[in-house]
Amino acid sequence: MPSMDDVLEHIGEFHFFQKQTFFLLSLLSLVFAPIYVGVVFLGFTPDHHCRSPGVAELSRHCGWSPAEELNYTVPGPGATGEAFSHQCRRYRVDWNQSTLDCVDPLASLAANRSHLPLGPCEYGWVYDTPGSSIVTEFDLVCANSWMLDLFQSSVNIGFFIGSMGIGYIADRFGRKLCLLITILINATSGVLMAVSPTYTWMLIFRLIQGLVSKASWLIGYILVTEFVGLSYRRTVGIFYQAAFTVGLLVLTGVAYALPHWRWLQFVVTLPHFCFLLYYWCIPESPRWLISQNKNANAMRIIQHIAKKNGKSLPASLQGLRPDEEVEKKSNPSFLDLVRTPQIRKRTLILMYNWFTSSALYQGLIMHIGLAGGNIYLEFFYSALVEFPAAFIIILTIDRIGRRYPWAASNMVAGAACLASVFIPDDLQWLKITVSCLGRMGITMAFEMVCLVNTELYPTFIRNLGVLVCSSMCDIGGIITPFLVYRLADIWLELPLVVFAVVGLVAGGLVLLLPETKGMALSETIEEAENMQRLRKNKERMIYLQVKTLDMPLN
Repeated sequence: MPSMDDVLEHIGEFHFFQKQTFFLLSLLSLVFAPIYVGVVFLGFTPDHHCRSPGVAELSRHCGWSPAEELNYTVPGPGATGEAFSHQCRRYRVDWNQSTLDCVDPLASLAANRSHLPLGPCEYGWVYDTPGSSIVTEFDLVCANSWMLDLFQSSVNIGFFIGSMGIGYIADRFGRKLCLLITILINATSGVLMAVSPTYTWMLIFRLIQGLVSKASWLIGYILVTEFVGLSYRRTVGIFYQAAFTVGLLVLTGVAYALPHWRWLQFVVTLPHFCFLLYYWCIPESPRWLISQNKNANAMRIIQHIAKKNGKSLPASLQGLRPDEEVEKKSNPSFLDLVRTPQIRKRTLILMYNWFTSSALYQGLIMHIGLAGGNIYLEFFYSALVEFPAAFIIILTIDRIGRRYPWAASNMVAGAACLASVFIPDDLQWLKITVSCLGRMGITMAFEMVCLVNTELYPTFIRNLGVLVCSSMCDIGGIITPFLVYRLADIWLELPLVVFAVVGLVAGGLVLLLPETKGMALSETIEEAENMQRLRKNKERMIYLQVKTLDMPLN
């Protein structure tokens, strides 16, 4: 009895229907970018200082320029030996008193400014920005700066919970139904977040977005790979992720045009409502229908695909069977991932690499703009380098293999982070170039771990292995905002030092994994345990065959 892959060989593995469906579902990957890393613009922290009653009136009276007003009234950097004291502390001075001079008003109060008492910002802050962000609206600075970290962590908490729960729902009730429900919830929560009156409500809707948005992205990825033939799955998977990069570029332009966070959030959310039209555009996955013994429905969709592709379905392919018929003797458990030595080693290394990829990818994006450069240009340049990353993967994984490009990409990312620390600020072009190189490296590493994870586990525990290991990706996303913003308060380059160490270690660990190029997917634990030995035996046999062919005939 033929499988779905056999049918696709006759009705088209990647013809008109698949190309149309791929384009539509790739839009889901594109609009996921503002949710995943939109905090760079939504939570942008501009230069700021304490608001002091009376300073504005005195400034108008004395005719100060903005630079003079700051120089005369705001504590200088490190005035009390504290980092960012000029942003979070103010002079305890009555600026309305008539004895203050316009040249140096504080000189009449103390011979040395360091003798003047300082206090917290009791009257809010003044922000140096023409637009607005959640930071400027809700004053998420100084003592409240951790609330910005929580804002980004909340969406990753949602990713962690939602991708597991909704993944089960998609397997139980179908891809299409689950996709439409997650799209509707995502769109509604995104709009409600844009009109949230308080930080608490905004955080709640941000968490809800996280619960459904990554799940929606994953379902789109699953549908894309289930509609195409076997030989195209890896390619469409990589280009589906490349659509996310297009989303980053679009986000840059929209954020530049809309510097007010509520309008930005509203505009990037609106396209999600259009995706509800997929009810009429995208059918249910025939593979899922076959797995649920709904062969009649699956055949109707297959005939629709054949018609769209201009093909006919042979009568010999009218009967269908699931693609994999693996007899399961027992239910897989987490213990299967750590019980045997080789699989345990792979589990630990993969978990660390998922964590590293997420932490470095999000961390490098969040670090953009902290140094005070042009946040839009830096974000745009660093997003552009993700395109060559995808093409390098396509060119290398079937020629060189998986292990060495994967290890090299992690090490390049780590080395670039370390190099950025020592590049002086006046060489801004070099700093941007090196940071883009690091971004390209970690993008490759992120896409490689997605591809290789499935190849390192036997069929019996493959789905469980991917689910457990990839969950560390969301754990990394939860920790990263606190890692970036809090360490930057101590020293601006300290997050890059941490990323360098983490990335270099990840690259070294990858070299301990077996190469999977040209290897059939293992079916049992025993095959997976012996994968490295089988690989060496295969290479030895090829070497002996080549030597035999090279021997002269007598």
